[in-house]
Amino acid sequence: MSAVFLTDLGSPWPLLPSVIGLVVSAVVIVLTGTRITAVADEIADRTGAGEALAGAVLLGATTSLPGLVTVAVGGLSGDAQFTFANPVGGILIQTVWLAIADLFYRRVNLEHAAASSENLMQALVLVALLAVPLVGFATPELSLFGIHPATYAIPLLYAGGLVLVRRLHDDPMWKPVVTDDTVEDVPQEGTGVSDRRLGVSFVLLAVTMAIAGYVVGRSGLGVVSATGASGGLVGSTLTTAVSSLPELVTLIAAVRMRSLALGVGDIIGGNVFDALQIAVADAFYREGPIYADAGASGLLLLAAGLLMSALLAAGLLLRGRHGVGFEGIGIPVVWVGAVVGVSLL
Repeated sequence: MSAVFLTDLGSPWPLLPSVIGLVVSAVVIVLTGTRITAVADEIADRTGAGEALAGAVLLGATTSLPGLVTVAVGGLSGDAQFTFANPVGGILIQTVWLAIADLFYRRVNLEHAAASSENLMQALVLVALLAVPLVGFATPELSLFGIHPATYAIPLLYAGGLVLVRRLHDDPMWKPVVTDDTVEDVPQEGTGVSDRRLGVSFVLLAVTMAIAGYVVGRSGLGVVSATGASGGLVGSTLTTAVSSLPELVTLIAAVRMRSLALGVGDIIGGNVFDALQIAVADAFYREGPIYADAGASGLLLLAAGLLMSALLAAGLLLRGRHGVGFEGIGIPVVWVGAVVGVSLL
């Protein structure tokens, strides 16, 4: 069966089916993302995990499934720039979603209202994870079973980061100052459905997102083949915009539900999970370590991701009160600069 899958993967879709696939996937992802936010919020309340941790793990990992499958499809296709640009480009555009969400929450700066030590820790873990691929770019000739040795450190750092976030949730040694504008994580009244039904709903929604991710990957590769556009440009803009829609939908839904820590945790947790996908990209790209072929566009996107993550962490720490803070302005500016830079390479 895998042989048939790989053979089919070698035939790019024509342009029209690719465009249709992206549009249909976007609709499915939006509808699924809206529902899965409410389910994850109720799971967080029932388990006592907290909105920030649930957003980082449950929503962060699940809403990243379309991107994960897209990365796997790209790796099997042999397009290194497209494959690497998807997870890193996803981190960039998902961080921009926070600036957009600030427009929906007009009472105060979103990072102020959603103050959470767990979210700040997640942002710092993300910076660490994005630093690891720099080792791969500096030493692209190193290989261990076709994967760069530095790649093996990414899942280990990811697991260690989750342990730190959980420890901070259970025994916090630092807490943000609670102000009149802070929206605390207070369990809400549930729907009354059984735990089993709630879990089944979550799994079905996750599977739907994964299937949409496969279509996004095939469609994106079809666009690259039909138009001759750079895989790095398509991967960092078009396909990441579609596969990252769950983060935007869940963030806006969480803001409207006033589950702010859940929404911000989803974005940051999704970004951390996308950083983990860099290891997936290297594993599925079978031409050798992906860093050797990801090109200057991959390195540029990585640098932009580090800068945007640092701006987000600073915004979470300083917690400006009034409207869109400096991070809400700086993050979109960096993203635009990165896209322009990749298009010129």
